[in-house]
Amino acid sequence: MSEYLPEVYTRFRRTYPQVAEALDQLGAATEAAGPLDPKTQRLVKLGIAIGALAEGAVRSNVRRALEAGATEEEVRHVALLALTTRGFPAAIAGLGWVEEVLGGRG
Repeated sequence: MSEYLPEVYTRFRRTYPQVAEALDQLGAATEAAGPLDPKTQRLVKLGIAIGALAEGAVRSNVRRALEAGATEEEVRHVALLALTTRGFPAAIAGLGWVEEVLGGRG
């Protein structure tokens, strides 16, 4: 699966390489700090992103969850779980972003 990186993100990495590296290190440290496997970590992060209505993070975590072995059904389930916790508007927005990423695979 080809990796999509938004221009604003690549510009941030070019402009602030030390900050980007520190962020990468923090991400690696948090991922290694507990027992969750990479697939589960990505599904949790997807749920958090949907709850925050963070479209870019939703799209990124869908791609990364799939790369970590999640199925399309598992990814969709995360969006559905947002219904009772975050509410219908957030869940539907998240599900829409999920479906756009899944539809763009190929």
